[in-house]
Amino acid sequence: MKIDKKPVDRFDWPLAFILLLFAVISIIAIASAQTTGQYTINFIPSQIQWYVVGSIIIAITMYLEPEQYKKAAWIIYGGGIFLLALLYILPDGMSLVAPRNGAKSWFHLPGIGSIQPAEFMKTFFIIGMARTITKHHERYLEKTLQSDFLLLGKIVAVFLIPFSLIMLQPDLGTGLVFIAITTALIIVAGITWRIILPIFIGTAFIGATLLWMALYAQEFLAKFGFKPYHFERIYSWLDPYSYASNEGLHLITSLNAIGSGEIFGKGFKGREVYVAESHTDFIFSVIGEDWGFIGASLVICLYFFLIYHMTKITLELKDPFSTYICAGIIAMITFHVFENIGMTTQLLPITGIPLPFISYGGSSLMGNMLAIGLVFSMKFHHRTYMFSSDDDE
Repeated sequence: MKIDKKPVDRFDWPLAFILLLFAVISIIAIASAQTTGQYTINFIPSQIQWYVVGSIIIAITMYLEPEQYKKAAWIIYGGGIFLLALLYILPDGMSLVAPRNGAKSWFHLPGIGSIQPAEFMKTFFIIGMARTITKHHERYLEKTLQSDFLLLGKIVAVFLIPFSLIMLQPDLGTGLVFIAITTALIIVAGITWRIILPIFIGTAFIGATLLWMALYAQEFLAKFGFKPYHFERIYSWLDPYSYASNEGLHLITSLNAIGSGEIFGKGFKGREVYVAESHTDFIFSVIGEDWGFIGASLVICLYFFLIYHMTKITLELKDPFSTYICAGIIAMITFHVFENIGMTTQLLPITGIPLPFISYGGSSLMGNMLAIGLVFSMKFHHRTYMFSSDDDE
């Protein structure tokens, strides 16, 4: 027998509270980032505006049921592909798609601002992947090595189209996010380890080989289109102080800012270290300098609670499509957090990935709110049955 709960009981209040905390942290961090004098405008009203718009996106997204997303998955996925392709097709001279820092990644809309389709495509991609995996399992009830190879082929096909368009922009950071999402969904899709383990080992070997060649065989890689700035990115990551006048400067200032915060930080707006673009990708350096090790650790713990809470929701869901949606979103946000904090502390190379829900940026924030809206939807429309068990579903 189905147990119907009231809407107020089905709404995920803990998740909403976590988002509220992120909003407060974002406003405080952005306010402090503006104290070094590198900006002529106040970003706080815009960030509040994007949070309001994001809340509306969550409400609309939560209203629709998982089955509706499942039916419209290819329309949603195809719409995202169309927007990415449009960036590439339209000529550079048009103000609508004027390149920024050498990349054609944004639509410039009069009266609205810049919109980056790739930020929304991440969620559209997850929806398309979830449908692909779900439909495959519905068709092939008996799992075999052949069916697993077929599923892997379908996943790769769905992945390659948006990934190729994003790399044409070019946008390596976003491309890595798509790789992370795809890797996670391959694992949770139930493909046998006899297939994916050799693939993962081979990929790790290729990555290690490329890193070695970037350090010791640059001339060979140059024959395949690698440019000097590609190598400088790696060198400045491993030894930023040898490139302090150019590529390594950003990382050095970030490390100085975080280190100068010590244990308790310098307090709100107590910043002394200049970090370029500190309100966007390097917002974590602001948190580290203002609030020290304690404050930075609390922010990391809040991300842990967010990921833990979404994982708990995923494990409670009985619908495979909803499960794959939540798993993809968890992978996306986890990679964003890991990569952003890692690049500001020299654990990982700098790739230009924002810190979810804290970095300034309309496209990034709205894209993440859209993804969280799906989690709200999966939880809100989840049905509980009396006397149910895992074997019954």
